[in-house]
Amino acid sequence: MNISPDNKAVIVLRDVEKSFGQVKVLHGVSFEVARGQVTVLIGRSGSGKSTALRCMDRLEKVDAGYIEVCGHVVTDPALELRKLRLDVGIVFQSYNLFPHLTIGENIMLAPRSVKKLPKKEAADLARATLAQVGLGDKFDAYPEQMSGGQQQRAAIARSLAMQPKVMLFDEVTSALDPELTGEVLRVIERLAADGMTMVMVTHEMGFARRIADQLVFMHQGKIWEKGHGSILDAPRTPELQRFAAQEL
Repeated sequence: MNISPDNKAVIVLRDVEKSFGQVKVLHGVSFEVARGQVTVLIGRSGSGKSTALRCMDRLEKVDAGYIEVCGHVVTDPALELRKLRLDVGIVFQSYNLFPHLTIGENIMLAPRSVKKLPKKEAADLARATLAQVGLGDKFDAYPEQMSGGQQQRAAIARSLAMQPKVMLFDEVTSALDPELTGEVLRVIERLAADGMTMVMVTHEMGFARRIADQLVFMHQGKIWEKGHGSILDAPRTPELQRFAAQEL
């Protein structure tokens, strides 16, 4: 079931099932993400959004179904994880920066250890990605010297330094206050404008409506509606009606 050359889908989920113990979290989830498209997963906490995202990077193994990302069959037991993760960057709510390293050193770590880049080349790459997220002057700063919004932008730069084909964002602003949230969302908007293929989980509904090429509404582990941001204006299901009424 490999993607044919004429199909622009970069991410494919087909009938994905996932349980944690006796609790079924994903019930037959299916959607596709085209190259350069921004897909935003919305829904209440516990609806399966983050689990679906984590399955795309094989941070969670599915029980059934099919996932393909950047030509890698994620559900194949013989998948080479290293190759998948060279193509996929993921950023979480927690920044996970090493506190004893400068921001520049944090960003250089993976390009040097995984891609074996020489130190100068890795430093140049780190400076370029920091400039991309508006932190060009923070190469020598330590995480504790930076705000939460700056640390989250540095975490995005760290993923970008691996030059991924796809970026996954899991609730990256949920621990930030509104002003810092805006900083981070502006960075993500610029990535979208530059054509990065992205999948996001977020509770920022105004942002989701503005940035999403495709909104996917999840409820109780299933996809109830998907489409353009306009699905929030005219929900077809009572579940999305209730969610939109509360969130917008």
